[in-house]
Amino acid sequence: MKRQIFTAEHDAFRDTARTFLAKEVVPHYEQWEKDGIVSREAWRAAGKQGLLGLAVPEEYGGGGDTDFRYSAVLAEEFTRAGAAGLALGLHNDIIGPYLTGLATEEQKRRWLPGFCDGSLITAIAMTEPGAGSDLQGIATHAEDQGDHWLLNGSKTFISNGILADLVIVVAKTTPEGGAHGLSLLVVERGMEGFERGRNLDKIGQKSQDTAELFFNDVRVPKENLLGELNGAFVHLMTNLAQERMGIAVAGIAAAEYLLEITTEYVKEREAFGRPLSKLQHIRFEIAEMATECAVTRTFLDRCIVDHSKGELDAVHASMAKWWATELQKRVADRCLQLHGGYGYMTEYRVARAFTDGRIQTIYGGTTEIMKEIIGRSLLG
Repeated sequence: MKRQIFTAEHDAFRDTARTFLAKEVVPHYEQWEKDGIVSREAWRAAGKQGLLGLAVPEEYGGGGDTDFRYSAVLAEEFTRAGAAGLALGLHNDIIGPYLTGLATEEQKRRWLPGFCDGSLITAIAMTEPGAGSDLQGIATHAEDQGDHWLLNGSKTFISNGILADLVIVVAKTTPEGGAHGLSLLVVERGMEGFERGRNLDKIGQKSQDTAELFFNDVRVPKENLLGELNGAFVHLMTNLAQERMGIAVAGIAAAEYLLEITTEYVKEREAFGRPLSKLQHIRFEIAEMATECAVTRTFLDRCIVDHSKGELDAVHASMAKWWATELQKRVADRCLQLHGGYGYMTEYRVARAFTDGRIQTIYGGTTEIMKEIIGRSLLG
């Protein structure tokens, strides 16, 4: 089915993204995978191509367009290229809204130009060794010291943790407030007491630096409070729908691409004297995956349009996230199986897609959390 949600402007932007990937990412990606981190030059190059700060107002160096379809194009093209390591989606779609929606005018002028030109790489630090999806379990805390906050604690599994110049930290500022006693504090590179632990060794997305962060008596200036004091819970809930949509878009794009390369593979690969595609079981497998992808794509495109209009609610974003990522996981597993022994070789894209994509059902809210959100909305 021909997709109907994109305009000529979106198609031109897709061409720009593909050109950028072919020139600045794909030739270097194997080395980044070995290094466990991408180059800062790639971020700079993305800034020059206008791929950063898409929704940031033009006066701060951004694209000035809040149309989520541009973000969807980026997510799709980066997924097809197998370039999960350069986390532009995290920067643009997850952290960007916090800075544009919550920052003061002074903060915007201080941070957004670098955000858009690639000189200031960002991260958000929520997860802790003892607290994942449960915000009430956060132990990182900040004490009011008059002209600054004294921040102590640790975070883990932080994407962009090594490269980040600016980290939005979720910290407890009112101990008795529970989830409603949390605030967002912006910690910047070079602040005394801010230390990075090891670059974590993951099973996939190896070029995406994921780190432990430690805060030992970090003096965070009062002007680095982002949003309302004790307002982090509301701020986080407000922006989660877009985060989950970005993950969902990548999920269906990955499933479609895996189906595409596997369809070609079974046409060429022979067994028992004929192509695998001539076997009924193989045809049924392809037919099932194609149908699941087509149905999911229709729902996802509707969600993309609704979100671009500001009409997508948290429940449907949760539906999109859990369904698309679980589909991605199933398709990756089935496509690897259809590749046989070759599917287990890292030189084949299906192998890397299998490991890179496994995190999709976990970060941004696990499948189980998504189902809980949906269930509560229906059953109370």
